[in-house]
Amino acid sequence: MPTDPPPSASPSREAELERRVRRWRLTSLVLAVVTAFLAVVVAGQLSGPPAAPTAPPEAGDTATRDTAPEATASGAVPDLARRVDGDPMAVGAVDAPVVLIEWFDYRCPFCAAHAVRTLPLIVDEYVDAGLVRIEYHDVVFFGDDSLAAAVAGRAAAAQGRFHEFVEVLFAAAPSSGHPDMPRERLVGFAEQAGVPDIATFTADLDDPALHEAVVTSTRAAQRLGITSVPFFVAGGSALAGAQPVETFRLLLDEKVAAAAR
Repeated sequence: MPTDPPPSASPSREAELERRVRRWRLTSLVLAVVTAFLAVVVAGQLSGPPAAPTAPPEAGDTATRDTAPEATASGAVPDLARRVDGDPMAVGAVDAPVVLIEWFDYRCPFCAAHAVRTLPLIVDEYVDAGLVRIEYHDVVFFGDDSLAAAVAGRAAAAQGRFHEFVEVLFAAAPSSGHPDMPRERLVGFAEQAGVPDIATFTADLDDPALHEAVVTSTRAAQRLGITSVPFFVAGGSALAGAQPVETFRLLLDEKVAAAAR
């Protein structure tokens, strides 16, 4: 049967993060406008064609977008780490010096890129070394199929196969766009991920408690001002986008060193 959803952060910590994230978003918007203007000026001076614009997100339950690799920012934010032993949506020692928190949507191509290209290196270099713990928050930003996939992820988590399920799903993701997630495909991912009881997994796809847990997680992210994924928080700093591993190394090395002082 499904496990209880991970505990949420305290209201005061959430309120502080919301203020700081909204401040970051305003700053990022100004920077984005300036950058776009400069890009147009430069493009007009070059002989080559301009870069293709980013496609708008699909219409879904919420207004949002994927966060491209170049969309990045950092700033002081409070720690929202759960640090619950046995948390099925976390990996790494519960007492690791640093907790890296990720918000993601199962249909987000940049979330998939991070999971495939960068996450294994972070796990190898930091998580397995006991330096970093990663805690996940699922969100629904791309419609009903995102909700179905998130429920499936929690159904896999109830049987101890959350990470394997996410790995299989993102490995099959296209390089762009938001893939369909019909039930038969989710069951196939569960089988590939080694979920032991597929009948229970399939039944859990209709569990109202799992649906509500995903909706609650999404609303909590929106209250914090998080409308782009992937989005990360570690040791008081925020990082947006499918950044290269070098960017994460800079962030995590700084936070690990600070925790050791």
